[in-house]
Amino acid sequence: MAQQRDNPYGAFNFQVTVDRFGGDAGAVRAGFQEISGLGLEVTEAEYRNGNEKENHVRKMSGIYKATDVTLKRGIIGWTDFFDWLKDVRDGKDAEARSLVTVELMDEAHTAAVMTWTLTNAKPKSYKGATLNAKGGTDVAMEELVLSCEKLDVS
Repeated sequence: MAQQRDNPYGAFNFQVTVDRFGGDAGAVRAGFQEISGLGLEVTEAEYRNGNEKENHVRKMSGIYKATDVTLKRGIIGWTDFFDWLKDVRDGKDAEARSLVTVELMDEAHTAAVMTWTLTNAKPKSYKGATLNAKGGTDVAMEELVLSCEKLDVS
């Protein structure tokens, strides 16, 4: 059972796991600066019988879709994002699908307090760094947009 809190958790303690990248349990391949777009939406069909007494439509729930999720990180020399997108580009769609887990951590970084699970996630787009010689304090960032078939929250 979840513990009652008066203050919400901060959005800055999180970790991401991608089954595709494997590695040793607990090993960190890279940290992410930002995750955005976690969500889903349900389509609605509007319907009204011509002989209904009420003069409004009924809204019936239809299929749902998970929204695209964007991952941003500082470039660390790994090409795993691009290699993943390359598999999709080269027609290896089934091999590219992966389980991605985003966990919001407690203040002590010891336990996940909320988890978003993206099922059959695969890259949709990749953006490399913007390079600028006069911006001596900027970090080179890369961005990966994932599409997924299902989003669960636990």
